[in-house]
Amino acid sequence: MTVYVPPLSRIAFVLYDVLGINHELAAFPRFATVDRDLIDRVIAEAGNFASKILSPTRISGDAGCRLIDGRVITPPGYAEAYRLFVEAGWPAMACDEEHGGQGLPMVLHSVMLELLNSANPAWSMFPGIAHGAYDCLRAHAASALKERYLPKIASGEWTTSMCLTEAQAGSDLGLVRTRAEPDGTGAYRISGSKIFISGGDHDLAENIVHLVLARLPGSPVGSKGLSLFLVPKHLPDGSQGLKKAVNGIAVVGLEHKMGIRGSPTCALAFDDAHGWLIGEPNAGLTCMFVMMNAARLGVGVQALGASELAYQCSLQYARDRLQGRSAVGERGKAAHPLILQADVRRMLLTQKAWTEGARLISYWLSLQLDIAHAHPDARAREAASRRLSLLTPVAKAFLSDNAFEVANLAVQIYGGHGYMTEHGVEQIVRDVRVFAIYEGTNGVQAFDLLSRKVLADHGRALELLFEEMKSSLSATGSTAVVAAMLSLWFKLAEDILHLVRDGIPGTAAGSVATHFLRALGHAVMGWRFIGATRTISSAEDARAYLATAQFYFAQLFPEAFYHLAVVRNGDPVSSPGDDVLFA
Repeated sequence: MTVYVPPLSRIAFVLYDVLGINHELAAFPRFATVDRDLIDRVIAEAGNFASKILSPTRISGDAGCRLIDGRVITPPGYAEAYRLFVEAGWPAMACDEEHGGQGLPMVLHSVMLELLNSANPAWSMFPGIAHGAYDCLRAHAASALKERYLPKIASGEWTTSMCLTEAQAGSDLGLVRTRAEPDGTGAYRISGSKIFISGGDHDLAENIVHLVLARLPGSPVGSKGLSLFLVPKHLPDGSQGLKKAVNGIAVVGLEHKMGIRGSPTCALAFDDAHGWLIGEPNAGLTCMFVMMNAARLGVGVQALGASELAYQCSLQYARDRLQGRSAVGERGKAAHPLILQADVRRMLLTQKAWTEGARLISYWLSLQLDIAHAHPDARAREAASRRLSLLTPVAKAFLSDNAFEVANLAVQIYGGHGYMTEHGVEQIVRDVRVFAIYEGTNGVQAFDLLSRKVLADHGRALELLFEEMKSSLSATGSTAVVAAMLSLWFKLAEDILHLVRDGIPGTAAGSVATHFLRALGHAVMGWRFIGATRTISSAEDARAYLATAQFYFAQLFPEAFYHLAVVRNGDPVSSPGDDVLFA
């Protein structure tokens, strides 16, 4: 069984050599004390927790949670790991100091989440969800709610959940039926049912703060009539004048899932549960999108963490496993290590390229979060917000699809042993499969990108992004290797822009959106890889990045041109009737 080793040197290379994080953060007054020494210590301690405390719970946690007498019991080791996590102050890392947080940058929070997700993606759902809820309440909740709830969420004493989905609604939130009735005290009574609620109940913390979408009386039909409510599992003593300690929330089912079984996914029933309005009436989606967008960026980091684990497992196995003979292997040996086989090397390099590319994108976008929230220059904040709006669907969908391939290749490299449970790599496949589904399926992300983020403004945001990319690449060193990458990248960028300028019919957006998203994903990843080559030195990680970038552009990047060709071909799936298509 491969032991997870935090890739600290590769993380440091991206943070310091590629992003220049210590210099970037120096421009932020609120991060004036965040120097390299502090960053190194935070990352080292997070890696220590992930590898020594959390990683041993991954495979045992695959047995799943149990529902006993209406309460969810998490797998052995989960509660103890969470207690240590809270005692060490990790939940408070990127929260505001006024709420008891440490006020550290989101980019460091993302590094921590990568490490946690490599160690145990199911357990990592708890802290992953919490920070999005914290941001949502900080942005939209009334002062009294902030004062009561944010310090508890920041400390990790209370966890959170996001209650959107209902059985009849799925991704179509306009069909939500849960009701909210004012009770005359300033609070509301929430009644309805929700399904697929990650962390909906558990034994890790003393309280769970549910953020619930529901309808007020007389609200408009569809998504415009949704409001957002804070509904705690247990009402704090004297909460807004209420004396009742237990709220009207029941766990009516625990979902039996393909993967991430250690994360309790619950069906919840709200029966006259006390709740409080967050933001304005009928503006629930506006408020919730703060949490949803954070979750979608978080899925990209989840994908990165799982990809790193799958790659580490594959690399170690390929080095150790003696199987077959290679022309480049030592003569006279009965068998050579798998890593000498050309096709195994291709699979390993594919895993490595998707993983390192995901890290380059995820950390850069996390830095954009810090810029958007805390940069002293308003224009810098606006530009970062624009980048995040455009690329959040790409981070969620492109990286999660790639992670599934990385995990799938791990099983292939292990061969028959990978298909068995003893090595733990088939669990990675099952765990990562949900990344393409939750927080809005990848098809939903692709349609949002093409229709709302690109076509709606006639490609203006996309043009601005490519202008920034081209400007940054103009300063890149022009070795023969880099020049070849640049040539391919500029061709892709121009092809994408020409396609958008020539016009993609709105009727075709649904059927070609996934192809467009993957082409843009390659444009972003290729740009980040080329940018990383500017820092090439004699350092081992730097030279490895150059080799990985060469492989990526030779064998993976050309996929983008195939996807653009499909987009140009238009929409062949909507015009014929079902009697023709599915005869």
